[in-house]
Amino acid sequence: MKKFVSIFLLMLYLVSTTELYQLLKIPELIEHYIEHKKLNPEMTLTAFLKTHYDHPIKDGDYGKDQKLPFIIHSALLTLIFTINQGFSFELVTSNFNSLTFHKIPSKDEDLYYKGFLSSVWEPPRFTFV
Repeated sequence: MKKFVSIFLLMLYLVSTTELYQLLKIPELIEHYIEHKKLNPEMTLTAFLKTHYDHPIKDGDYGKDQKLPFIIHSALLTLIFTINQGFSFELVTSNFNSLTFHKIPSKDEDLYYKGFLSSVWEPPRFTFV
């Protein structure tokens, strides 16, 4: 199962980042050849490939010709990674001082915060200058 998954992921990567996706258009090439063969039964496969790839002509089926493999090329995904010339790793050893904790009680025995109830119900204080 691991082998199948790894081959599948490799093929998915290659199809999406290289021109291998053009091979998925081969059925269209075969269908287009069959159409030309019906119009001219004496046409060979090499003559078909020569007319479509060697010297392409804008004719009535130009739209179908553009769907053939390796006719139109697209910009592929390109990843570039560069490393600066002065790139280096440094291992720094440092001594950490232990922290001391002081426990500060935050709740009463009645489980409410100190000063909470008394500060909420007091009216605001104004100072007159």
